[in-house]
Amino acid sequence: MIKRTLFFGNPAYLSSKNEQIVISYPSPSPALPEGEGEKKQETKTVAIEDIGVIVLENQQITITNGLLEKLTNNNVALINCDQYHLPIGLLMPLSGHTEQTERFKNQINASVPLKKNLWQQTISSKIMNQAGLLKEKGIPCRKMELWAKEVTSGDALNHESRAAVFYWQNLIKIENFTRGQKGIPPNNLLNYGYAILRAITARAIVSSGMLPTLGIFHRNKYNAYCLADDIMEPYRPYVDLIVCHIMETEDSYDELTIEIKKQLLSIATIDVFIDGKNSPLMVAMSRTTHSLHECFEGTARKILYPVYV
Repeated sequence: MIKRTLFFGNPAYLSSKNEQIVISYPSPSPALPEGEGEKKQETKTVAIEDIGVIVLENQQITITNGLLEKLTNNNVALINCDQYHLPIGLLMPLSGHTEQTERFKNQINASVPLKKNLWQQTISSKIMNQAGLLKEKGIPCRKMELWAKEVTSGDALNHESRAAVFYWQNLIKIENFTRGQKGIPPNNLLNYGYAILRAITARAIVSSGMLPTLGIFHRNKYNAYCLADDIMEPYRPYVDLIVCHIMETEDSYDELTIEIKKQLLSIATIDVFIDGKNSPLMVAMSRTTHSLHECFEGTARKILYPVYV
């Protein structure tokens, strides 16, 4: 089932009742007789089991602990934003799978050669998907396809970096554009989209009974989501696709408007081609993380990634 993404950009009071999230928006009411109050509440409900991601952006949102408990038990990725409206936090369950202890052990005991092989597969898939997006845009990308096939164990020759330079130079036709957290637009769009993708990835990793902290390549001691940063790599071009669409259709994208954020949040439900059929990205991500677990436990040797077609 496709999970919903809920975005809250206005003040709201969030609670729960009968396995539903109850959303109350304060709104000015028309003139009322004296003593009947100054405000009325607009209330909506959504089934908690239908929710995959929630983004809390407004600083005046109140959420009950009872709702937090139900969201956590249903493995909802709850993202909160800072005063600049950018994602800064992610609430995830401590226990995401009934076999979590065993799966932690398999992940921790993964050999170095296995992790290098998994990273080789990851980077090869990433470069091929980047090439797929370039091809869709009518940009020659034979080099990218060759580099994807030449990735070695652990990407020892750093084909990822070589491909990235070619990819961004050809995808974003803006003078002096370089991909970076603090770079010029559309870096702001990419940063936001990747933050949402990262949350989706972390959610899938936890639901598959693994630690999002222990990566197969990323290992920064200050990064709590190293494995999420590894596994999301082949999925990044789908965010890039949405960003390209925004650049082509919006008059300005220097600021992240509600409409632009709405488009970026659609990443959870965008169709991807995986294992021979189309699937919503959030569902595909769960299939990817499940296949990763099978690699860690020794019952498989290949991670299942989407193919950009």
